[in-house]
Amino acid sequence: MADIRKLISGKALILLTFVAFIALGLPDGLLGVAWPSLRSDFSISLDSMGMIMVTATAGYMTASFLNGKIVSRFGVGRLLAASCALTGLTLFGYSVSPAWWLMVCLGFFAGMGAGAIDAGLNTYVAANYNEGFMQWLHASYGIGITFSPLIMTFAVNTLQSWRLGYDIVGGFQIFLALCFVISLPLWKTEKKKDGEQEVQKLTDYKTSYWETFKQPMVWMGFLLYVIYCAAEVSLGAWAYTLLTESRHVPSTIAGMLTGSYWAFFTVGRFSAGLYTRKISLHTLIYSSILTAILGTALFWWNPSEIVSLIGIGLTGLAIAPIFPGLMSGTSERVQPKFAANAIGMQMSAAAIGSSFGPAIVGILAKNTSLEIIPVCLFVLFVSLLIVYTCTVVSVRQSKNSVVPELESAKAD
Repeated sequence: MADIRKLISGKALILLTFVAFIALGLPDGLLGVAWPSLRSDFSISLDSMGMIMVTATAGYMTASFLNGKIVSRFGVGRLLAASCALTGLTLFGYSVSPAWWLMVCLGFFAGMGAGAIDAGLNTYVAANYNEGFMQWLHASYGIGITFSPLIMTFAVNTLQSWRLGYDIVGGFQIFLALCFVISLPLWKTEKKKDGEQEVQKLTDYKTSYWETFKQPMVWMGFLLYVIYCAAEVSLGAWAYTLLTESRHVPSTIAGMLTGSYWAFFTVGRFSAGLYTRKISLHTLIYSSILTAILGTALFWWNPSEIVSLIGIGLTGLAIAPIFPGLMSGTSERVQPKFAANAIGMQMSAAAIGSSFGPAIVGILAKNTSLEIIPVCLFVLFVSLLIVYTCTVVSVRQSKNSVVPELESAKAD
C-alpha cells in the first residue's frame, strides 16, 4: 500500500512540475500582442518595451541568485505556490495600472516570480531526471506561451481590452498557486541512497560562486544563453508589431502567425523528448541552429505572407530543443560540482538576453525600420552557431588534454 501511495505521489509530482512550467510560459507571450494597444493607451514610444524588460530582468536575476537559499529553506512546493501567487497579483496589477511607470515597476515582481520557478525547477529536473524529461518539461512551457498570444489576441480584438488579457492569465496563476498549496506534502522527497552511500546530486554540492566564476566554460554557457534567449524572445515580442505596422497584415492573422511561432515551438520540444536518445546532443543543437538560420532568412526575405508564416513556424520548430539541450549539457561543459551554480548563472543569462535583446532590437527598429527585426534575428542565430562551435571545440580539447595526463600518471 505504501508503494502504491509513493507511486501515485511521484506521478502527481511530475504532473505538477509540468503544470508549473505551463504557468511560467503563460505571461511571457502577452506583451508582444498587447504592445500596439498598450503603447497607444499610454502614449509611449516604440522602444519603451525595453523599460519593462529591464525591471523584469532585475527581478528574475534576483530570484535566480537567491534560488538556492530559498529552496533549501522553504522547499520547492512553497516556492512554486508563492511564485505563482506573486505572478498572478502582478498581472492583476498590470490590468489596473493607470500609468506606464507603474507597469514598469511591477515588472520587477513579475520577473521575481518567473525567475524563482525557472531556476528552481531546472536545477531540480537536472538533478533528478534525464535529458528527454528536460525537453518535455520545457515543452510544457511552450504550451503556456502558445496560448498566451491567443488569449491576448482574443482580449484585444473581441473583448476590446488588453487589460482583460492580463486578468485572464492572472486568475489562472492564482488558481495554480492554490493547487500548489494543497500539494505541499508531495514535495517532501526523501534522499536517494545507493547501498550504504548516499548518491551525490547536483543540488548537493556547496561550491562557492567565486570558485565557479573562475571557470571559462561557465562563461561560455552564460554567453550561449544570452544570445539564444535574445533571439527567441525578440521574435516572439516583435513579430506581431512587425506584421501589423510594417507589413500591414490584419491583426487577427498577425496574432495567429505569432501564436504559430510558439505552437511550432511547443511541438518541437515534445518531439525532441522522443528522439533525444537516438541522436547526440551536439547533432541536435547544430541542426536546430542551422534550421533557425534558414527560418529567419525566409522571414527576412518575405516575398509573401505564406513565406513569412513558414519562416516563423520553422524557426519556432527549430529552436525548441536548444534551451533544454544546453541545460542538459551543462554537466558536460563544467565539472559536476560547478553545475548547480552554472545553471543559476545560465538562468540569469537567459533573463539578460530576454530583456536586453528585444530592447536593443526595438531601439534599432525605431531608428531604422521595423524590417531590421528579421535581420537582427539572423545575425543572432549565426552568432549562436559560432559561439557553440567554439564551446564544443574547447570542451573536446580539454578532455583530450586530460587523457595523456591520466596515462602518464598511471605509468608513473
